[in-house]
Amino acid sequence: MAKKVLVLLAEGFEEVEAITPIDYLRRAGIEVTTASIGKDLNVKSARNIQVLAETSLDSLLEEGKLKGANWDGVVVPGGLPGSDNLAASTETGTFLKEMAAADKLVAAICAAPARVLSPLGLLAGKKFTCYPGEEAKVTAGGSASAAAQWKEDRVVVDGNIITSRGAGTAGEFACAIVAALVNEAEAKTLAEKVLLKV
Repeated sequence: MAKKVLVLLAEGFEEVEAITPIDYLRRAGIEVTTASIGKDLNVKSARNIQVLAETSLDSLLEEGKLKGANWDGVVVPGGLPGSDNLAASTETGTFLKEMAAADKLVAAICAAPARVLSPLGLLAGKKFTCYPGEEAKVTAGGSASAAAQWKEDRVVVDGNIITSRGAGTAGEFACAIVAALVNEAEAKTLAEKVLLKV
């Protein structure tokens, strides 16, 4: 049975950090669903590209599908103000905490590790990376970020949490998600097919 991943889209998301994982995960046979965090399925990216999400968090909630048991992973793209909009969404926070508590995969890139995961306490005791400079928000974050360890690596995997640095690392980020949800061999095959050096 195919693994199921939800990709969260908020107004102001970073295009490459959302679309690359969607593309790569689907190439690897993972069932990907895009969800807007607002009522409107049309979501405007950081550079004003309109993307039509397949569903919304409100719809998933109404249908009883916004539960950790229904998903194997969630992808949290970065970008501004996208990351801040995700952080302001109560439904997003509740879902991410439920996924983490169920030991499901939570993958965040760019500003999202610092602005979305850290305030929820999801980086506490974890190794992580993020967009340069954003790590200060985590390491100065108090109890929610207790013992979080920033790494300069392009992608950091620590248990069920995968973090990455930015648009330029989106391919490696997506391959790390494939490795975690499918296997390393599939991730390597995918990287070779798209000419990605990992």
